[in-house]
Amino acid sequence: MAGIPIRFGIIGCAEIARKVSRAIQLAPNATVSAVASRSFDKAANFAKANGFPPDTKIYGSYESLLDDPDIDAVYLPLPTSLHLKWAVLTAQKKKHLLTEKPVALSVAEFDQILKACEENGVQIMDGTMWVHNPRTHKMKQFLNDKEQFGQLRTVNSCFTFLADPDFLKNDIRVKPDLDALGALGDAGWYGIRSILWAADYELPKTVTAFRNPVLNEAGVLLECGASLLWADGKIATFHCSFLSNLTMNLTAIGTLGTLHLTDFIIPYQEHQASYTTSAKPGFNELVTGWVQLPSEHTVTVDLPQEVCMVREFASLVANIKKNGAQPDKKWPTISWKTQLVLDAVKASMEKGFQPVEIVG
Repeated sequence: MAGIPIRFGIIGCAEIARKVSRAIQLAPNATVSAVASRSFDKAANFAKANGFPPDTKIYGSYESLLDDPDIDAVYLPLPTSLHLKWAVLTAQKKKHLLTEKPVALSVAEFDQILKACEENGVQIMDGTMWVHNPRTHKMKQFLNDKEQFGQLRTVNSCFTFLADPDFLKNDIRVKPDLDALGALGDAGWYGIRSILWAADYELPKTVTAFRNPVLNEAGVLLECGASLLWADGKIATFHCSFLSNLTMNLTAIGTLGTLHLTDFIIPYQEHQASYTTSAKPGFNELVTGWVQLPSEHTVTVDLPQEVCMVREFASLVANIKKNGAQPDKKWPTISWKTQLVLDAVKASMEKGFQPVEIVG
C-alpha cells in the first residue's frame, strides 16, 4: 500500500468544502474519490466547479457514499446540528472522519461521536486549520522558551468579521435549527482553541461569559466573549462577532516576553506567515522610546495550512490502514477540550454570567 493516497469522500457541498476539497487534491497523500449531496445534480455540479478528478464518484445521498467500500475517509462540512447523526454513521461504516468545527452542539453530543469512533477504530480530527501551519509550531517554540518568554500569564484572542445583511438573514450560522451556536461556535471556537493552545491545552478552572452578548431574533449569538481563569492565576479572554470589522488578533503575554499576530486564523498570504515577538523589553533612559524592540519573524511554507491539515490527517489514517496502529488521541482530545470550554461559556450565560467551573 506504500504510496497509495487516502481516498476521501465529501458529504455536503458547503462553501468551506471548496477550500478543503482543494486541500485534499493538493495534499501528497490524499485524493478526492467521491462527493455526495442530497441532490445528485448539486453534487455533480460541485465536482465540476471544483475540478475534481474525472473518475470522482457522484452520489445523490449521503448514505450511498458511506456504503462505498472504496472510501477511506470522509470530510464532513455539514451544519453542526447534523454532525451527531452523520459522524456516528461515518464511524459505524469504518470511515475515518475529518469534521468541520464546532465538532458538535455540546460535549454530550461529541462524547457520542467519540464513542462511535473508538468502537470502530476510526481516526477523527476537526477542521481547525491554523494549528497545522508551520508558523504555529515556530510560535510554540517561543512560548516554550523560558529564557525569552518566561511563564504564560495572559492570552487575548479576537476573531470578528462584518457579516452582510444576506448572511445575517440567511446563513446557516444564524439559524437555530442548523448552527445554534452562532458566532460562539463559528468564530469563538478559534478564540477558545488559541487560548488552550497557548496554555498547552491545560483546562482553565473557571469560565465567565461577558455580559451583553448580541443575539438575533431567533436567539442565535451574533457577538459574545468570555474570560478564562486558571488555578495558578493565568487569565485569558476572547471576543467573537459577526458584527465588527475583520480582525484575527492573538496576543500571549509571559513574564518575560510577548507573542503577537494579527492574522492567526488565516494568514495574510497563503505561502508565508509572520508573527512578532518581544523579549525583555524596556525603556531608554529618558523614557522616550523602547529598547529591545520587538522582532518580526516570517515563516515560508511549502503547502497552505489546510493542506498541512489534510496531510497530517491522511498520515494518521494511513498508519492505521497500513500498520494496524491505533487512532491517535491527540486531536480528538484537543477538540473535546475546546468543546468543553465552549459549553462552559454557554452555561455561564444561562446562569446570569456567573463563573462556571470546568470539570474535565
